[in-house]
Amino acid sequence: MDSPNNDLYTLEANLVSKSLRELTDGADKDPITKLRLLCFSRGATGILGLGRAFRAMDDDGSKALNEEEFTTGIKDTGLDVTGEEIKQMFGTFDEDGSGSINMTEFLLKLRPPMPQCRLTIIDQAFDKMDRDDDGVITIEDLKNVYSVKEHPKYQSGEKSEDEILTDFLHNFEGGRGNLDGKITREEFVNYYATISASIDNDMYFDLMMRRAYAM
Repeated sequence: MDSPNNDLYTLEANLVSKSLRELTDGADKDPITKLRLLCFSRGATGILGLGRAFRAMDDDGSKALNEEEFTTGIKDTGLDVTGEEIKQMFGTFDEDGSGSINMTEFLLKLRPPMPQCRLTIIDQAFDKMDRDDDGVITIEDLKNVYSVKEHPKYQSGEKSEDEILTDFLHNFEGGRGNLDGKITREEFVNYYATISASIDNDMYFDLMMRRAYAM
């Protein structure tokens, strides 16, 4: 399997600069669009990072956020929105009016929409990596599908196999929160949803995934 290649880094860099331009172009945007652009401007792990930051605030482990937690979380992102816009955002995500937001639903709505064909290939890549079918990808799973022998830092002796595999896992985990060395299906899909937003062509996305995961 190739290391997720230079294509990804180029796509990510383009997405970051495009999102930063859109964030600061002065045009009117709804708060959710602003939040999505802010996540994009932080790269492919922006949505993951936000998800992990919100999960860290979920003090009671309910996997739901009340309005106060949500407001604090949004303010922590540094997003330029008013208190009224945060209220409006919360109302949009709190569809059933229960006064709390399910975090999985929240991340699903924040994620850019993807056609089914892209979701399918992402799922196939995850399934290929998750060798023991336990719903998470770990270093042990990776050792069976990801060869580090061609990796320049492995060849130079700078990094061990475990260090390179850990770096690979951390790609998906976002810059914040606990780097626990495990990738859930949700994290994997959210990562590629952001990459997907920078690729217009379904066939190119499919090809990129197949190349990266030797499918």
